[in-house]
Amino acid sequence: MSTAALIAVLLSLVSAVAYAAAAVAQERLASRNSGAGLIRLLGSGAWWAAVGLNAGAALLHVVALKYGPLTLVQPLGALTLVAAVPMGARVAGRRVSATEWRGTALTLLGLGALLVTASGPAPHRVLSLTEALTVAGTTAALIGVLSRRGTRPGLRHATASGFASGVASALTQTVTVAATDRSGPVLSVQVIVVALLVAAFAVGGLLLSQMAYRGGLGAPLAVVTLSNPVAAAVIGLTLLGQGLQGGAAGILLALAGAGLASWGVFLLTRVTPATRQVEPDDDEHPVAAVLALESARVAAEQALLPQQKQEPGQLTAL
Repeated sequence: MSTAALIAVLLSLVSAVAYAAAAVAQERLASRNSGAGLIRLLGSGAWWAAVGLNAGAALLHVVALKYGPLTLVQPLGALTLVAAVPMGARVAGRRVSATEWRGTALTLLGLGALLVTASGPAPHRVLSLTEALTVAGTTAALIGVLSRRGTRPGLRHATASGFASGVASALTQTVTVAATDRSGPVLSVQVIVVALLVAAFAVGGLLLSQMAYRGGLGAPLAVVTLSNPVAAAVIGLTLLGQGLQGGAAGILLALAGAGLASWGVFLLTRVTPATRQVEPDDDEHPVAAVLALESARVAAEQALLPQQKQEPGQLTAL
């Protein structure tokens, strides 16, 4: 693996953990405010904290796209799932079910197979302005279809969120490579227009994921995790010339990986999330709850230690 690819992998790992923490915080917030509209969310400090986590993860993701191709960086987003499922269960006060472990393992195994066939050199080719506008228009139309009223809105919104995020990543790579290319102006018309499209799809993906998490964390996050690299891979393979490695064997491995990942997502969609009872005085900050997992573990261990009974008038030993 080249040095550039290694840097891309390391940045993607940290980004995935940050995305996982943000997803758990969003799901926790959605479960406590299932009927809240967009205006109420915009006035919530907890939601903006989750947005901050997403922004930090996105920044790391942008830098990773500078060093690695879409077909390498995007599948690494599957690590968001492996971090978020146990993290979400811990915050909810329950254990990860066997079905969740199997679904997560199969999804990661499948995406790992895709990762093996997708590794390549640092990106050099970018989308033209016409290609970027075509991709944006097609994706916007598809998101509109998925966002219509109907059955299983959580999974449809998750699919739309994944497509929006995947396209935002592809467009981000175009902006990053074009802006750092010294052969042309830094703020060309192409860079400015594509940057605006990136902002639109990034915000749209965030809002769609917030709506998807109203039905739980595991299945929507799995769908986002799967649809995101699929959308980016389609763009990378068809428009950016980022082909699969290994020839015919690589294609077969990629197809097998896609099948395993799809089966893992199906298993996660069968998990019924446990309903968390929220007491009137339960005002714990969702993001703080996620970031305080280690503190909660230490407190739980201390609670298991034998307590010394204190008699009236007797000093407790230090």
